[in-house]
Amino acid sequence: MEREEKKTIAVGDADELADSLSDLFTSLSSMVQGELQGTSNILELVERMNLRVAEEYSGFGDLASQLRIYVEQLSKKNGQFEDYTEQIENIDQQVTQFEAAIAMLDNHVSLLEAKVYKNNNNVPHS
Repeated sequence: MEREEKKTIAVGDADELADSLSDLFTSLSSMVQGELQGTSNILELVERMNLRVAEEYSGFGDLASQLRIYVEQLSKKNGQFEDYTEQIENIDQQVTQFEAAIAMLDNHVSLLEAKVYKNNNNVPHS
């Protein structure tokens, strides 16, 4: 009889162990499934964020392309103004030379006026 009791206890313990292991594996399975679902949700969020950022930077690419074209146009216009800039610099140099010549002539005229004034004051009046 004792043997039958031990056998019954062993079978009861085995059923209890099987139930505990089943609960453990079910809980472990639920935990892994929850972790995988969380990871899946995070990956979906990252994908949506990437799409949003790509959409936003697509607009920046268009803007950069337009700015490049605008800079090229300005460079061409600047090239056209270089001829005018050289002409203006030449005119400025000529004006500086004319101012120097005028200053010399003004000085010379002042000396002549002084001589004429001096001569007119020294001439006896009749």
